[in-house]
Amino acid sequence: MEEKKPKYDLFHVDDPYPEKHYILTDEEKKASKFGKLVFPFPQEHNEVVAEGPDEDYVVNPQAYFRGASQIPGAEFNSSYQIFVKPFFLDRVQHRHKKDEFLVFLGANSTNVFDFDAHIEFTLGKGDEAETYIIDKPTIVRLPAGVYHCPLNFKEINKPVMFMASLMQPMFGGIYDLPDGTTMEMYYNGPRQCKYNEEKKCDACGKCLQEKWDE
Repeated sequence: MEEKKPKYDLFHVDDPYPEKHYILTDEEKKASKFGKLVFPFPQEHNEVVAEGPDEDYVVNPQAYFRGASQIPGAEFNSSYQIFVKPFFLDRVQHRHKKDEFLVFLGANSTNVFDFDAHIEFTLGKGDEAETYIIDKPTIVRLPAGVYHCPLNFKEINKPVMFMASLMQPMFGGIYDLPDGTTMEMYYNGPRQCKYNEEKKCDACGKCLQEKWDE
């Protein structure tokens, strides 16, 4: 007769660590085992704005997680932007080496499904290209190698929360050039170099070689 396993109630479980070891100061964090995994979220302001529109198309400051340059070893980077007026975000078609996920939600903090916008997004290249209308909360998966864009926030009646999450240590894409070749381009935001405070980050990739436990 098979013995029945006892049910495990995740809502009523004894605290396995009754005496907590709190890490409260920067000094304690530096000396701790796992402090290398806990990072503050820095603020960022617009640096790259497409031709024409002013910078007030999106709420500032913005939040970005800059992948492995921020948390060593991370294979993920993401943007967190709130669009408040129409903006042609990405005109140039491209693809990535890894999967990307685009999330479109309402920016009402008490109801992210309160959505009123018209966004156009193209998937595929050439004769295979398909343009989708995003007029409700949507998540789009972009498998590695799939061409995508333009991405045009054509009508914003209520603020939209947009998150672009790429499964790479740094944001970058592969672009087809008119001469038939391709170019790989990376961007790590308007931040200073991790090793030289007088130098702006140029996405050289050196910091991507760091490991979280070093």
